[in-house]
Formats: sequence, structure tokens, C-alpha cells
Amino acid sequence: MGIRLAVVGGGRMGEALIGGLLSSGWGSSDELCVVEKVPARREQLSGRFPGLAVVGEVVPADGVVLAVKPGDVAAACAEVAASGPRRVLSIAAGVTLGTLEAALGEVAVVRAMPNTAALVGAGAAAISPGVRADEDDLAWAEEILTAVGEVVRVPESLLDAVTGLSGSGPAYVFLLAESLIDAGVHVGLPHDTSRRLALQTLLGAARLLTETGESPQALRAAVTSPAGTTAAGLRALESAGTRGAVIDAVVAATARSRELGASPTTPPSPTVPTGLQ
Repeated sequence: MGIRLAVVGGGRMGEALIGGLLSSGWGSSDELCVVEKVPARREQLSGRFPGLAVVGEVVPADGVVLAVKPGDVAAACAEVAASGPRRVLSIAAGVTLGTLEAALGEVAVVRAMPNTAALVGAGAAAISPGVRADEDDLAWAEEILTAVGEVVRVPESLLDAVTGLSGSGPAYVFLLAESLIDAGVHVGLPHDTSRRLALQTLLGAARLLTETGESPQALRAAVTSPAGTTAAGLRALESAGTRGAVIDAVVAATARSRELGASPTTPPSPTVPTGLQ
């Protein structure tokens, strides 16, 4: 049986995608392949996925996921182009469709911006089609990324905004978690107790948002009694400019993503989850 999908880059995101595709039944271990240059990492991946081909060079495959660091894209694209795939999904941060298409030649290319939560199957990703990518190619890319989370379609011009919101967004939530834990300790809770309560609060709030279908405004109103404790806390947050600070963070991250995209020699932003690759 031929290789249905080769994942070029065996970092954390490549590993997460393979795990998601296998567990979801998208493909079997003899239909998938990981290309990883580092021998020690190849050994780790072979141990994690028995029966999966883990190789050091790109092999012919119907489709390819490009999951390498931005600095390795040129070399990887040269190998991928020579192997003759039908289509390529790139999750290389900040590398434009124009750059990818110029390097890959007559291949359908889809570009994606995932985030770190893909590592636990709860990612948020956006995809954009290249000039040769049609509806089937987009549906293919969606199937792959849906194995590790939610996927939306946007034009490439909006991928910087996606980076500012969901790409960098986990870091904003982590900062909120740190703050909640510290606040619990400040008002007298033991650290471990504060951590458990804070993290479960974040998890529960996220599930309420995703599972009830209610708007954030409606859910907030439902737990806010007039002159009550929640109202007092929210008033402090509004007085501190929390809402504006979150908006400013997304705007700043979006602007930085645009700057980096316009300066291909600049190293990728630390807010972009390049460590996944």
C-alpha cells in the first residue's frame, strides 16, 4: 500500500498530528510516514508509534504535511518537490503561500496556523488555500487538522489576525491562570488548592462556553448577582482595564506577525508556537 500522508518534521506538532490521525482512524500506520532528520528523535517516534515508518529522507506520498521550523522550509520544500506529492499542507509559522508555492512548484498548497492546544487534541487552527488548491484540497487539510482540534477557513490576509488571537492566545490564558493562582494564595489558600481550583474554573468556564451555546455575555450575567461578590470582582477588572488590555494584546501580536511576515530574515516571534514543530 502506498504512503497516503508523509509528515515532514517529527517535532511535537508532527507527533500530535500522527497521533490524532491514527486514533481518529483517518489512516493506518502503514499509510502514514514521518520524516525526521534527527536519529534520536526518530527512535523516540518509532517507540511511540510501533509499525509506523519513521525515516530520515522524504519519500513519495500522495500528500505531505510540512511541519518543520521556518528556517528549514527551503530545504524541506526542495525534498518534497522532488518526491512529487499531489498536495501539501504547511504549518510552518510565518511562511507565506507565495513562498511555499514558488519552492514547491505545480502542487496544491494549503497554509495553516495551528496552536499549542493541538498537543492535547484541543487545538484551534485556521487554513488558507493557495492558488492551485481547490475545495477537495481544503477539505483534506481540514480532515487532518480536525484530528487535533477545530478548524476554520480564512483568506491568507487574515492569518496574522489568527496568529494574534488563537496562535498566541494560549499564552494569554496561561497568564490568567498564573494570576488566578497567585490571587488565591494572596487571599489565604494553599498553593496546591488554589491551583486546582483555578485550573478547574478555567476548564469549566470553557466547557460552559462551548457546550451550552450561550454567549459569554449571557453566561457572565447568569453568575453575576446585583451587588454580589462576582459584581465586585468584575468591577475591579473593568477598572483595571482588563478588557482593553486583552484587545491590545491581540492587536500587538497581530502587528508583530505582520512585521515578521514582511521580514523573512527575522527569526520567528516567540509568541508563535514554533516550538511545536
